[in-house]
Amino acid sequence: MPTLIDDSQHNSSGLFGITNSNRTPERHWSKNCFNSSFPAAVACYLLEKNIPSVYNKLEIINGEPKVVSSEISLREVFNCHTFALKELDFCFESKFNPYQQYSFSPIDSIDLVIKSISGKYLSPLEIKLTVLPTSNTSSRPEAEWGCELVVRSATTSYCALGMFDSAKNEAKKIREIFESTCSGIGSWENEFEMAHKTKSLYQCLNAFQQTYLDRQKPLLMQTIWKTKGQSPILADNAFDIIVWSDYAFSRLFIDGANLSQSVMSRPMRATARLSRCLWELSKSGKIQLSEIYRQMAFGTQTDKEFAIQGTKWREYTTSERILKPIILKSELGQIIDTAYIERLNPERRFDQTLYFTLRN
Repeated sequence: MPTLIDDSQHNSSGLFGITNSNRTPERHWSKNCFNSSFPAAVACYLLEKNIPSVYNKLEIINGEPKVVSSEISLREVFNCHTFALKELDFCFESKFNPYQQYSFSPIDSIDLVIKSISGKYLSPLEIKLTVLPTSNTSSRPEAEWGCELVVRSATTSYCALGMFDSAKNEAKKIREIFESTCSGIGSWENEFEMAHKTKSLYQCLNAFQQTYLDRQKPLLMQTIWKTKGQSPILADNAFDIIVWSDYAFSRLFIDGANLSQSVMSRPMRATARLSRCLWELSKSGKIQLSEIYRQMAFGTQTDKEFAIQGTKWREYTTSERILKPIILKSELGQIIDTAYIERLNPERRFDQTLYFTLRN
């Protein structure tokens, strides 16, 4: 049975469970910050009620890698063991310092780093807040509604670092998986050469993930808010969280890269970068991460890695909870302290929906 909610979890941040943070209460509600602070509060709410999130993870089915939807405890997502929420520190837009050992250059920040208040690093998470449905899927039957994901290169770099970190004691075996393909690459910056190596790299990554499938771990935490079609009105079953493991997340670009074409697409670029990171880490344990990403741009902007449209997203996210998200609209007042609603900015679509929901 879910536990009863402790009202004391509402605190000076106005957001459930976020007592300790590197953001001031004012910043939590500001532009570009609320979009990650609110999802963190939703996760805290599920954790406190002992309700799992949806978990998109990779499995091998009939010898082929396939993303399947299951469930996972938020305690496992946060890697917070028996810590109470008040014993956690929510560090937004921060670096997960344990990964710095793998890069000569400074690593990027990620949306949320979970630490204990004593300073122990627990979990790095990328956060997405996405509406269900998108404009493109809203005209379809409700069972086919989907969300859009736009991914930064920082996310794929954390994907690579996390994958190696989980299997670092197997460096020799990892190198053997990638060696025959990667050692024969003359220039990782040559678009023509890399386009023709993509299929081999795809096969290497499949072999790697099949070998270390039990090492996958949460990477991306996607909070969805469901509306009644394209209207600004929240659905009665309004919120849920889909957590993507690093292996499952990587399939969003790996699966799109098994193509025979001479021009590097964004999925092909992300696949090549991941392969190079894993191979070079397996050889030396430390790489020039920023140089790899800078060199392998292939004429495309480097801040955006790739995007997934709603129909493609729905192919990967098969949980029945997409039709009926786990958190009701009526529970919103437990996640947001209603005394703070005037801090919402109704010119932003999500804020507008929350504002008028809480007002009514």
